[in-house]
Amino acid sequence: MSADVLRIAPLDPAHDRRTFTSGSEPLDRYFHQQVTQDIRRRVAACFVAIEERSQRIAGYYTLASASISLADLPADLASDFRDIPSVPAVRMGRLAVDQTFQGRGVGGALLADALARALRAEIAAYALVVDAKDATARPRSTSIMASSPLRASRSPSFCRSPQPKRCVDHAAQACLPIVSFA
Repeated sequence: MSADVLRIAPLDPAHDRRTFTSGSEPLDRYFHQQVTQDIRRRVAACFVAIEERSQRIAGYYTLASASISLADLPADLASDFRDIPSVPAVRMGRLAVDQTFQGRGVGGALLADALARALRAEIAAYALVVDAKDATARPRSTSIMASSPLRASRSPSFCRSPQPKRCVDHAAQACLPIVSFA
């Protein structure tokens, strides 16, 4: 198969979700049965990667508003915010890639797109929070954002790059800390 050409866009009623299968039953069920309700209620926004040739959905992710308690921040970051109880964030609640497109970098492209959208947002957001629903959903590494991998643990892990341009060279010129709650 030739290289996939993907376009990432907000989920639209015209997108055919019926054939999407990631191999994760909860993520597939959410995408088939719940996502449009969450969009209508304005509790999440959903973005899909569409393969241009076939118009098939290659993957999706959701974003929502969130906050991070200062108690959950590493001390060196929390010290910047002593006068407030929490900092605003953007939460990536779900990310799934169709089985046909797995292993082709679609998940990384979706994560980069989410970071770019968080950086472009007209509302304040200090971090991008990534909620890994299970071990298979956790990013293998954050090479597109920083040089060290996210740790899979109950406590949040932060990936920060001393060189902001290295975070997502092709997606944005600034860097948000990436937080993973496992």
